[in-house]
Amino acid sequence: MKRQCSLDEISDGKLYSAKDLVEASCNGCHGKASCCHGMGNSIILDPYDTYRLTTGLNVSFEQLLAGKLELNVVDGIILPNLKMIGAKEQCSFLDERGKCSIHNFRSGICRIFPLGRVYENNSFQYFLQTGECRNSSKTQVKISKWIATEDLERNEKFLISWHYFINTAEMEVKKAGDEKRIKEINMLILNLFYLMKYEKALDFYQQFEARLSKAKELLGI
Repeated sequence: MKRQCSLDEISDGKLYSAKDLVEASCNGCHGKASCCHGMGNSIILDPYDTYRLTTGLNVSFEQLLAGKLELNVVDGIILPNLKMIGAKEQCSFLDERGKCSIHNFRSGICRIFPLGRVYENNSFQYFLQTGECRNSSKTQVKISKWIATEDLERNEKFLISWHYFINTAEMEVKKAGDEKRIKEINMLILNLFYLMKYEKALDFYQQFEARLSKAKELLGI
């Protein structure tokens, strides 16, 4: 989710790398995490998120869309997000105890919370959101340990590539002259990066790069 505001409004004013320590660890929310409730359609999933979910749960993307995920338009691009359900508007992946049932393969946004990312100059840094987590007893933790993503350096390179590709696709949608072109862009992104199955036995990042090259060629960007 993109936020159009000053970092001074929502952070401690500092920027961090994955090697830095930051006061982010909530020491366990005991099933009462406010970040898993009332998030609307803001927990947007990138291709690696859906790769983790489909391979971790051994289901297809279409099966996830049938219950746990939904599609919404984000700045002109149709992307999947975690679905909030019930009177409490809780994440569809919370179990009966209010705990995450997919913790080992949870999404990137969930992994970094209460951190966020700020992108500039074809890179990004992390920042600490100071008003999002209601747990007041936080402790320091190394960011790379907090995120707990295998091969984090490659993952960060993927995130940069995906962020700037989606930004370019958004600009293509804005300047598109007709609905046919907009639909073409959206269907290509959905089919190529989400609906088309990723092979678990193969390296995800190599598969993604091949699809990204194809998408840029087909979209002429």
